[in-house]
Amino acid sequence: MQRSTRRTFLLSATAAALFSRQVRAATGNFEVTRTEAEWRAMLTDTQYLVMREEKTEKPYFSPLNDETRAGTYICRGCDLPLYASETKYDSGTGWPSFTAPLGNAVRTKPDNTLFTRRTEVHCRRCGSHLGHIFDDGPAPTGKRHCLNGSSLVFVAK
Repeated sequence: MQRSTRRTFLLSATAAALFSRQVRAATGNFEVTRTEAEWRAMLTDTQYLVMREEKTEKPYFSPLNDETRAGTYICRGCDLPLYASETKYDSGTGWPSFTAPLGNAVRTKPDNTLFTRRTEVHCRRCGSHLGHIFDDGPAPTGKRHCLNGSSLVFVAK
């Protein structure tokens, strides 16, 4: 690759990344809002990166991937109940996976990062990034809500 072509590519990629981050940060009016300092004070570094900067934790990172008890998965950012344990299944991907959220718990938006189109899922009350939704899940929905355990807290029944 020629030097000027490489420079143009790097500058374009950097601008696109900055623009997408600015757009993500500007979207959504949420019931629960906090300053960046407040979020950083309540979250670990990994939780902050996942929930506020829309990063993805490593596969098999979360102990919630192996959780099998009855209960509810709630948002770490605002305690909103998000997913019932009855909808959780082992997708073999290394992340907690669910077929469907609880009613009025999540919102979605297009995610065009990584040169592909995906559907991002986030908490409808505080906007925390949870993960992505894919069309390769089991019945009855055919959906796989592939979530970061860092965004969730499990409450046993």
